[in-house]
Amino acid sequence: MASPGPRQKVTITEVNRMDYDEFIERFGNIIEHGTLITAAVWSRKPFQNIKHFHENICSFIDELPLAGRTGILQCHPDLAGKLASAGKLTTESNTEQSGSGLLNLTDEEQAFLQDCNRQYRQKFRFPFVICARENKKQAIMEGLKVRLQNTKQDELITGINEVKKIGWYRLVDLVTDDGKL
Repeated sequence: MASPGPRQKVTITEVNRMDYDEFIERFGNIIEHGTLITAAVWSRKPFQNIKHFHENICSFIDELPLAGRTGILQCHPDLAGKLASAGKLTTESNTEQSGSGLLNLTDEEQAFLQDCNRQYRQKFRFPFVICARENKKQAIMEGLKVRLQNTKQDELITGINEVKKIGWYRLVDLVTDDGKL
């Protein structure tokens, strides 16, 4: 689920007043294609602040079995991959990949990423996930090359931690603290 575009931020008080459908519609892609996560976290309201909201998302993810956490990673697109080329990224992923320079690659960079993405998926059975907002294309390409040497367990942990960072930034785009519960 992609958000329809830039929106006015809501306060944490407004978040806590949202009914289920409004909550899902607004926050369904905090975690890429993670409507189920959003649905589960809705029942944990009220949130004290944006940090508490994010902590509840992270706690839910951490409570998932291995297959659930792997599934979260599998919902992410390849960086600068087929979905990006076809213009089919979620609004959030498009903004993040564009901001890091991944949607403006040379032919050599594109070929390098395609090859590394293929190797990564083949080895780990999920895509390489990195918080693009904290990295530019060169750091992402270097990180991909280095992380290909990791174990599957290490990459599962690293990937989930990157998902949590991505979720934080997406949440900050949508919510502001208002100092009230």
